[in-house]
Amino acid sequence: MGDSRLTTRILMEMENLITRSSTRENITSRFQDLHKSILRKHYNAADVDIDYVNHRIKMDVVLDDRQYDPKTINMVVPTMPTNLFYKDLGSFLKSCLAKDIKSLAFYAGLIKKHTNEDISMIVL
Repeated sequence: MGDSRLTTRILMEMENLITRSSTRENITSRFQDLHKSILRKHYNAADVDIDYVNHRIKMDVVLDDRQYDPKTINMVVPTMPTNLFYKDLGSFLKSCLAKDIKSLAFYAGLIKKHTNEDISMIVL
């Protein structure tokens, strides 16, 4: 993933996907899952709820990663409830994109899931 051409392509595809998924008529349950996945990744949130009408994002941000295991039921995890306002959902989600290798691999998976295309095939 260190290839700058691949990095650029992944980020461009993510931005295109966000643009397509953020228009009022395109907000399907599948795209809502995409939006929540981006926010969970960026904010390390355990729970994300997006109010598309009132432009609000409510989430519980995990404060201590060592006590959080997404594979098990966590009874006591320190979280901070957060309520954010956004003006433009697409711009807000694009600002959440990171360029580190772990994030790029995550985005490549999202692209494959939401476009049914493998990013390695797109780059060729």
